[in-house]
Amino acid sequence: MKHVKLIVIFLLSIAILSCTERIDIKLDESYTRLVVEGSVTTDTTKHKVLLSKTSDYYFNKPPVMVSGAVVTISDGTTTEVLLEESPGTYSTGTSYAGVVGRTYTLYIVLETSIGGFKDYIASSTLLPVARLDSISLAFHLAWGPGGIWEVKSYLLDPPTQDFYRILISRNSTLLTDTLYEWYVTDDLFFNGNYTNGAGIGYLVQDYHDNTVSAGDTITAEVDGIGKDYANFIWNAQAEIWGSNPLFSGPSANIKGNINNGAIGFFAAYSVSRARAIVPIN
Repeated sequence: MKHVKLIVIFLLSIAILSCTERIDIKLDESYTRLVVEGSVTTDTTKHKVLLSKTSDYYFNKPPVMVSGAVVTISDGTTTEVLLEESPGTYSTGTSYAGVVGRTYTLYIVLETSIGGFKDYIASSTLLPVARLDSISLAFHLAWGPGGIWEVKSYLLDPPTQDFYRILISRNSTLLTDTLYEWYVTDDLFFNGNYTNGAGIGYLVQDYHDNTVSAGDTITAEVDGIGKDYANFIWNAQAEIWGSNPLFSGPSANIKGNINNGAIGFFAAYSVSRARAIVPIN
């Protein structure tokens, strides 16, 4: 009987090993697309548009930036010509600012075609944003190993459907500096009401980038974005975080607002900010 068991184990081992086969997946690496990232806001500042190219799946270097393009932004009345200050980075002048209610159109003319196109266009209407009256900070020791600082907001939301993106800074350093860290929400639960301390940011103290000290200045930025931009961010975040359940459908390119198959989004939005000082616990 002992010999029989050994034979069975041996046969099972062979069967398992025989099922292991190297599979080379052929990826189409020949099709390249333009990637666009840019915005116009109500801030009077230098506004930037970044142009790069997609790369193949196994490309482990920084993205290839696109130089030599002619990039302009028009509000229907005036046209701003952007200057290329570094490869693939195009900027307006420092006195440029968007105006609420105007539609801004981005025009891109490439020196060399990408994906079969040299001309690209995108438009976005600059929406108003509810004014952020103030913010406060509340420390919750029991919410995590090192505690969590909650950023609470005070603003009157208008009786319309609105979408917000919230960014948090510490002493002028942006803490939510990547797309997956952005907090984007609609006003479903407070439409037409005063938020009166609704949480819009959480600084986890056992995460080194979020650590704050007494006397630090915390700034909350509330951006009044459009529904299409909100959906773009939500979909991009879902791709970054991964599918749930595990065996959901494959990832796909996120639909932006640039034509001719380009990837990315050109957004126009209003900005409101408020600040608070971290107190001594």
